[in-house]
Amino acid sequence: MDEQETAGKKGGLLASTLVVSSMTLLSRVLGLVRDVVLARLLGASAGTDAFFVAFRIPNFLRRLFAEGAFNQAFVPVLSEYRTRQRDEGSAAATKALIDRVAGTLGGSLALITLVGVLAAPLLIWLFAPGFGDDPHKRALAVEMLRLTFPYLFFISLTAFAGAILNTWNRFAVPAFTPVLLNLSLIGSALYLAPQFAEGRMAVALAWGVLIAGTVQLLFQLPFLARLNLMPVPRMAWRDEGVRRILRLMAPAMFGVSVSQINLLLDTVLASLLQTGSVTWLYYSDRLVELPLGVFAIAIGTVILPSLSGKHAGDDPQAFSRTLDWALKLVLLIGVPAALALAVIAEPLLATLFNHGEFGANDVLRSAESLRAYSAGLVAFMLIKILAPGYFARQDTRTPVKIGIIAMVANMALNLALIWPLQHAGLALATSLSAWLNAGLLYIGLRRGGVYRPMKGWWQHGLRLALAGGAMAGAIYWLARQATVWLNGALWDRILWLGLIVVAGLAVYLLALLILGLRPRHLRR
Repeated sequence: MDEQETAGKKGGLLASTLVVSSMTLLSRVLGLVRDVVLARLLGASAGTDAFFVAFRIPNFLRRLFAEGAFNQAFVPVLSEYRTRQRDEGSAAATKALIDRVAGTLGGSLALITLVGVLAAPLLIWLFAPGFGDDPHKRALAVEMLRLTFPYLFFISLTAFAGAILNTWNRFAVPAFTPVLLNLSLIGSALYLAPQFAEGRMAVALAWGVLIAGTVQLLFQLPFLARLNLMPVPRMAWRDEGVRRILRLMAPAMFGVSVSQINLLLDTVLASLLQTGSVTWLYYSDRLVELPLGVFAIAIGTVILPSLSGKHAGDDPQAFSRTLDWALKLVLLIGVPAALALAVIAEPLLATLFNHGEFGANDVLRSAESLRAYSAGLVAFMLIKILAPGYFARQDTRTPVKIGIIAMVANMALNLALIWPLQHAGLALATSLSAWLNAGLLYIGLRRGGVYRPMKGWWQHGLRLALAGGAMAGAIYWLARQATVWLNGALWDRILWLGLIVVAGLAVYLLALLILGLRPRHLRR
């Protein structure tokens, strides 16, 4: 891990992105293993519906207090303090900011966690009103929420520690940390779940979430200590740095978490549909999260400290060039990923999840929502790149205004599409509102003169369209040749899917080479 961290420091943004992507890929692969285990043991049942709701609530709040609004407010201010520290030759002010933010954030999270545990029945009624028709499902959800809610406290402090490490270019440690969550849930499913009675096995997963939060925080602390940045928490609401972060964080809490709010709205409405709808949306969303997390979030994580430093150093041209590089790179990956998810939705879902309690109907229903989500994958990825363009300049108000517009549009689209398309309509509404969000973020950066596209975009777009089309045609033809997806042996499915993935990747890369793309074009 130290070697990877050194590469992140010395090799520039692309090397740092590869470090984060590789760690995130490991986490996402283990996440898929986790989901395969859950699907096999529990299927699409009342227990899994209840668990996914109980886990999504603290996960949503985590985006507000951790990776989302807090990070977007904290990293630019911390980068500014660090830049000033290098100029003045003193680290005291930076360490004091870290201590005061740790105490203020930790105290706030402890209070919110206590309220969340006590108010679990009200939260389940609010976020899953459809569970009221099934007392068993509702009771399970309340019990599991009381176990999963403290995860918010631990994972938010984990993200706080990770933000510090990222600012010091130690990208690998925070990127590796989510692996521990997946290992914990896999272990809980395999070893704890059999200890529970039939119908209550999903409660073991809630215990796994609680264990994971504790382990993830403890894992990062030694790396902070090696940098002499171990926080000594102090409550300091009146501190100037803390107040600046809070002012930036308040609007960003809404703006950066619009997609999560949309997912929660989907959960609320999906709970009113037939049993299994929440689970179908979950598994299709998980496949969309794979390229989103491995690439877009990794690139966004790497460029935020870089953009913040360029803004603090008053270098607008370098700021724009960094955004341009990130947008080209994320589209290079996002376009084929979205096409692949749409074209081979059933083969992917059947190979990964069609075992045990997760049947053929679950595969078909999940494929409907996966195709709908894939229509918005590129937009989800663009948001992860465009939003830091605002947050690095400590502008959190503009994304909020855009986020409100996107959320209102999502709610309207939900109501329009849920009845004809059921759960897939909820996924499609999320995708369409994400395109609106991304488009408005882009327009704002262009109009403000913050981002000026460099030469070569028409050529880049043509390459992506032609190479992506060739790949889509190839994998569609190969998928049609196999008849193993719903009834064949598991190893036959794995072999066919592996052949399709390798062939699709080869066709895409070969087409890009023929069209003139070279590795040097990816370096900034």
